[in-house]
Amino acid sequence: MSKKVIRFGVIGCGLMGKEFASAVSRWIHLEGLDFIPRIEAVCDKNIDATGWFADNIPTVRLVTSDYNDVLNDPDIDAVYCAVPHNLHARMYVDIISSGKHLLGEKPFGIDKAANDKILAAISANPGVLVRCSSEFPFYPGAYKLSQWIREEKFGKIIDVEAGFWHSSDLDPNKPINWKRQIEFNGEYGCMGDLGLHVLHVPLRYGWRPQNIRAVLSNIIEERPGLHGNLVPCETWDNATLACEVEVKGHKFPMTLSMKRIAPGHSNTWFLKVRGTKMSAEFTTKNSKQLSYLVYQSGDEQSWRTYDVPNVSAYKTISGNIFEFGFSDSILQMWAAFCDELAHGDKMSQPFQCVRPEEAAFSHTVFTAALESYREGKTIFL
Repeated sequence: MSKKVIRFGVIGCGLMGKEFASAVSRWIHLEGLDFIPRIEAVCDKNIDATGWFADNIPTVRLVTSDYNDVLNDPDIDAVYCAVPHNLHARMYVDIISSGKHLLGEKPFGIDKAANDKILAAISANPGVLVRCSSEFPFYPGAYKLSQWIREEKFGKIIDVEAGFWHSSDLDPNKPINWKRQIEFNGEYGCMGDLGLHVLHVPLRYGWRPQNIRAVLSNIIEERPGLHGNLVPCETWDNATLACEVEVKGHKFPMTLSMKRIAPGHSNTWFLKVRGTKMSAEFTTKNSKQLSYLVYQSGDEQSWRTYDVPNVSAYKTISGNIFEFGFSDSILQMWAAFCDELAHGDKMSQPFQCVRPEEAAFSHTVFTAALESYREGKTIFL
């Protein structure tokens, strides 16, 4: 089969840059695709960070500390950019304006003003595909739940809970990093870091909050700095947002939670949807299981849990009985981006990466959450 080669540059050679490169190296794990990504350029301000890519990705031909070198390369089609939030506006705008397609990281700007600049660049360059990374909905259980939402199997929605929890900041002796500093992470704190993962599926199906009441927590207020001295933690550890959603004249509550300090949760994404005809729950904590309840008038109300087959958005060489994991979700997400880049609205499956308008509305949500907490009241959008 002749395959369309999509030539990528990677800007930001940290953890997620490596995950992307690893996924590209595993492309043979996918079956039946007529496109394939190839990493040809890598960039990081810390040039030492590019060494892993040069050593492990044989297709890399450009290694640089200046991202403009990547943007000025006429043979690069698309860019994956994973840099701190304070760099999003400048770098994303430059990438888009250069005509390169972009898969960026959340939250697509350190704040709403930064996101507005990115949106303006997108509007000025309509031929450029721009999407945001969000891999968890590509877990088979989450993907099946999303399919049920699309098929309107739930009847009238009773309520929705969505969240992303981990305990990476539970240790008070963990040194401070950029995500705890407003200068680099922004005032959103954990919402900017985790929130778009939580909102991806709800916003995709039109569950847009009409109002928000937020509770924000800064649990560990100081951490060891560069020289071991304690320095202030400026951003929020945890956030819980109580929202009201209206769909087709029907209102229901939706709870969104983002936690960097959730004891016992290493990296837990979950979605719970309860309706008058069907309810379902999925969590990556038990990633092989999907729980659901189907109800008709007079029926018993009985939850069922089954092991979800390893059947993903894009067919793989893995047998259905094997486990699906985080690296697999990254691979599926990249396939969705490349599929849309290669085929537009004729993708082989219907679930896209986060769209710019969804990222933009997340900024509306997070900005309202900050105001809600400051004012101690519900904010209407």
